[in-house]
Amino acid sequence: MRNTWITRAETSADIPAIRDISLAAFPTPAEADLVDALRADPTAWIEGLSLVAADATGCLVGHALLTRCHIDTTPALCLAPCAVRPEQQRTGAGTAAVRAALSAARSLGEHHVVVLGHPAYYPRFGFTRASEHGIGLTIDVPDEALMVLSLDAGHPLPGGTVHYAAPFGI
Repeated sequence: MRNTWITRAETSADIPAIRDISLAAFPTPAEADLVDALRADPTAWIEGLSLVAADATGCLVGHALLTRCHIDTTPALCLAPCAVRPEQQRTGAGTAAVRAALSAARSLGEHHVVVLGHPAYYPRFGFTRASEHGIGLTIDVPDEALMVLSLDAGHPLPGGTVHYAAPFGI
């Protein structure tokens, strides 16, 4: 049976549950701390682009975050971190949260999204290798792991170097 996920933008009441999701999903608190640091960074945080996935009872099980980054000087969004409670992984909760985040970004008039993630997961959302568009990082990462997505065909992806918000440390 397929789960139906309720997706919505985070509220202040969700912050502890979002932290708990990241703490459960990752082996260290680094990602949970990153979410908190991004939330506190006014140059990175964009209201409405932290999306949660809840089950039918309203229990939060997934989270996807988009924050400001740049490709050279062109504003873009960074998709990270994304997390799902371990017992709910592979149920569609993460996919629902990511799709909701990308939809919210489109509705805000955003044009480009960057993700550094699993190359077998993110192409389902339309992400392609960043290197195919002349986009790279200042650090070495596997070529297939850095991916980009254009949210608007009227704004082609720019080439250049991705500059993440300060809390990412890269």
